[in-house]
Amino acid sequence: KPTHGLIPRPGLFMLSRTCDHVGLFARTVEDLALLAEPLVAFDERDLDTRPRARVPFVEVVGEEPPLPPIFAFVKTPQWRHAAEDTKAAFAELVEKLGDRVEEVELFPSALEAWSWHEIISGAEMAMNLELEWEKGRDRLSDHLRARIERGRHVQALDYLRALSRLRPVYGTFREIFEQRYDAILTPAAPGTAPKGLASTGEPIFSTLWTLCGMPAVSVPLMQGENGLPLGVQLVGPRDGDARLLRTARWLVGHVAK
Repeated sequence: KPTHGLIPRPGLFMLSRTCDHVGLFARTVEDLALLAEPLVAFDERDLDTRPRARVPFVEVVGEEPPLPPIFAFVKTPQWRHAAEDTKAAFAELVEKLGDRVEEVELFPSALEAWSWHEIISGAEMAMNLELEWEKGRDRLSDHLRARIERGRHVQALDYLRALSRLRPVYGTFREIFEQRYDAILTPAAPGTAPKGLASTGEPIFSTLWTLCGMPAVSVPLMQGENGLPLGVQLVGPRDGDARLLRTARWLVGHVAK
């Protein structure tokens, strides 16, 4: 998931301007760089994009980091929802990284992000799906109808207040990156992928980074008890996408040793 506004969204069925990113899937980190580089663009139809210099994803990802990265292991308040095999796998990963990782507590101003997400995404979803709600709400899923219903009851003051909280929270994260850490390390999901096609899984471990517009990459570095992959999520500062992918490539290689 790149920095918010890095890849333009025309043609995307928009649910939430604040939260919708164009995400990429690939076989390797290097392939992600190949995909991302030509997709970064300014598009006047997407108000969150802006003109920017070419980002040399492939070149940066192919380089070795100047120094071995230092990671901030952030559990977030959602750690209580992590499966036991996820917790055990991260304990092993932290041990393997040794002095390259430090556990960092989430600062108080970010702890309400999950309630802000409900307000912001709910209100924007209700607005963007207003036609579907008016013309065919009976054909929407129960889950979607409930989300839209809650969003329609969000008051303007609450929506604007939640939006105003995001800038200072990201500012604190930016300071964390500038002072010491190359990337945040956290689970991609509570556990392995759920069975069936009814759900893509629980997004609670990505909510905060999505709200702040920060880039994140998930790599299947570990295995759950059922043999399915467990994702490790790396998060970086805005517009640090290429360096984040380089850090992810380093981590994949380090764990494979």
